Amino acid sequence: MTTVPSGSSAAPGSVPPLFASFVDDTSLLRTGGGLGVDTVVEGYLDTRDGDHGGLLGRLVCPVSRLSPLVTELARSAPAAPVELALVVDSGLGSVPKALSTVFSRATLLIPRTVETSAPVDLDPVWLERVAEFVPDDVTAVVEPRRPITGDPDDVAVWLDAVRRVAENKCEPKLRCGGPRPSDVPAVEEVQRFLGIAAETGRAVAVVGLSRLVRSVDETGTTQHGILNLLVAAARAVDGGDVVAALTSTDADELVAATRELGGGENEAVRRVLARCGAGRDEVAALGALAA
Repeated sequence: MTTVPSGSSAAPGSVPPLFASFVDDTSLLRTGGGLGVDTVVEGYLDTRDGDHGGLLGRLVCPVSRLSPLVTELARSAPAAPVELALVVDSGLGSVPKALSTVFSRATLLIPRTVETSAPVDLDPVWLERVAEFVPDDVTAVVEPRRPITGDPDDVAVWLDAVRRVAENKCEPKLRCGGPRPSDVPAVEEVQRFLGIAAETGRAVAVVGLSRLVRSVDETGTTQHGILNLLVAAARAVDGGDVVAALTSTDADELVAATRELGGGENEAVRRVLARCGAGRDEVAALGALAA
């Protein structure tokens, strides 16, 4: 679910650099009543070729659904290959075969990232093992498991793991929302996560965002917003108030803040926050603002 601030227009137009290829389609990750592969592929290709196609990034696919994805893409015969974010859901040992499949279908798929979760106590040996499975021209994305206790010591260990991921030239990832309250990190945790990206110069990715602006969902859980994260990334770069950006519920204010960014500032923001994973509803809503 997402909303568009009043005064927005869905008219077609060029995509501002801040939003270019920013939202990855995570529809294939949804379980329990999720969309079929055929529906996801059709929707992704329609969106890519539509008014807001410039916003759309990779199609995110778990290794376990790669085979039916390839079959459906072969049937659909896309005009250009689909950029793929491959999520490891069956162990690192499954990566070589999956990548071999992808590389053998160059007219259908271009692998951009291999993404995996990681234990908080990950060490250099584990990260080296990840690097062995991921080719140089594909980005390794690693999500250290965030503690849900909120205990300061546990959070510190998690943030140290995030920093190690960044320093080992992998892209850190953070789940910023979901159906359970525990899926939503605290504002301070997101602030410090973005701070690591700004300090290390290694962009991060976020997933689980279902709203443009911070708001309360149907279960009473406050969810982070896509615009909040973008403005917060800008504040992390320029030393501004990151917490205020993350906690704002003023859609017009957040939209104005994104439009005030210049060319160099847009690039700096995306070097902190590379992309977010969301659904096509969010692509359409964000496209209405970016048009």
